[in-house]
Order: sequence, then structure tokens, then C-alpha cells
Amino acid sequence: MKRRDSKRWEMTNLSSFIEQTAAAFQAAGIESSQVDAELLIAFDLGVSRGQLQAMAFQGEAFEPSKKLLEFIERRTKREPLQHLTGKAYFRNLALEVGKGVFIPRPETEAVVEIAIDFLRDKPAAKVLDVGTGSGAIAISIATELNLEVDAIEKSALAAAYAQKNIEANLAKVNLLVGDFREQPLELGSYDLVISNPPYIPNSAIPIDPEVRDHDPDMALYGGEDGLDLIREIVDLSWLLLKPSGMLALEHADGQSDSVRELLLENWLKPRVHPDPTGRLRAVSAIR
Repeated sequence: MKRRDSKRWEMTNLSSFIEQTAAAFQAAGIESSQVDAELLIAFDLGVSRGQLQAMAFQGEAFEPSKKLLEFIERRTKREPLQHLTGKAYFRNLALEVGKGVFIPRPETEAVVEIAIDFLRDKPAAKVLDVGTGSGAIAISIATELNLEVDAIEKSALAAAYAQKNIEANLAKVNLLVGDFREQPLELGSYDLVISNPPYIPNSAIPIDPEVRDHDPDMALYGGEDGLDLIREIVDLSWLLLKPSGMLALEHADGQSDSVRELLLENWLKPRVHPDPTGRLRAVSAIR
């Protein structure tokens, strides 16, 4: 959808404009074409998606702004929707995101649910989120359970987004910036260690341009088999967790057996967990 199309749409019907935008996104290979079209147009108009749908149903005339046409063109080139709107939605949160920070995904919401189920009867639990990125996991746990959470992020750019999100959500999250292997953490003090670490094998370049070209490599790639950081987190968590504490890790589809194998020697109750689509995407175990 080029900017020169703007004259054709100067006084078009809103419903038709949404349909044309969705068609342009579908032609660009975007699976969520209808949703993305509605969210992007709603963002430009400053309304909710539901409000936009009501406006379209009423047959309102519509003149797209130059900014909206630019955003549509950028989305057809597979720039993430979240980079255009500056927001990513995760559980109950609207998080600020942008270039240099990993965009949180729905499958990670299921990993947070594993942690929250474990923590519900532990009102004074201590929690550590390794590689917090935008802060999605740490802020969710802190706000939903009213807990204090420690979070570590190596990337200064990602940590800046995390700090903004912590402050915006009034979350009790202590953010540490640096390599988790070098942080002064108190051994044997945590009830839960949780992480969505880099787990893509170095040679397994993602197909989706939104991931391949826009998510930071530091948040994606985990060595030759994708498990380098997972191994280190497993080893570190054994030292950081209290007896009966839990480790919860997200991993790639097809890695559950390998990750579970890392836990069988020392850990209790290693379990694999499905994501919302039924794929095994997480492992938990007890210290």
C-alpha cells in the first residue's frame, strides 16, 4: 500500500478502508492481517479496537492521515505492529516496547501462569526473573500477586524499557542491569527462578521477518543447540533457590526432552508444559 493511494482513499468508507488494509497485510504474508489492520487504524484514531468496529459498522466516512498510510506501508514491509504503536499487550499489561527489546509473546503468558499457580500460597515469596527484557514476566508476577521481584537484564537498551514499564505499572520490581552470571545475588534465597531465555540454535534463523529482523539477537540465539543459556540458568538456579523452590523455563518447540534431561539428575518433579496451542514450550522443576 503506497502513499500515492491516499487520494483514492481520501473520503472512503471506514469499513472499506479496514478491509483494504487487511487485504494489503494478507498479501504481505501477515497471518493476523485483520487484527493488525484494526489495531493499527484504531491506534491512529486514538480509539479501542471495539470502538473502531462500532464506527465501521455505522458506515462512517474516513480520510486516512499521512501518518497512518506510512504506518500501513511499514507494516506491509513486516515491521512489527508493536514497534509502530510502541505497545505490546501481555496478560493484564500494556508494555512500552521498541527497537532493541524483545516483544513479549502469548506463549510466555503460560509460563507466568505456571509461576503464579506455584506462588499463590506464598505471600512473602522471593522471585527472580532472569533476562527480563521489557519486564513482562517480572511485572506480571509483582502486580498480580503483590510480590517484590528481582529482575536481571543484560542489555542496557532493553533494561531502559523495563524500567519505564516498572514505573508505569507501579510494580515492586528491583531491576539489575548486567550479566546474570556476574550479579551479586543471595544464594539460597529465592522461592522461584523464572526465565524466557534465548533458546534458538544459532543456525536456525527464524522465518518471520518480525522476529528475524527486529527482535535483538541477544534475546533469540542460545548457541549451537540453543541450550547454552538454559544450562547456565539451570546450574545457577540450583544455587539460588531455597529447598522446595521452583525453576520455570520457557524453551523452543521440540526442546522439552533435552531441557527435562538437564533436570533429571538433581531436580525433583521435572514437568513439561504446553503453550496455548498445545505445543510443549516450558519446563518446571523443584529444587
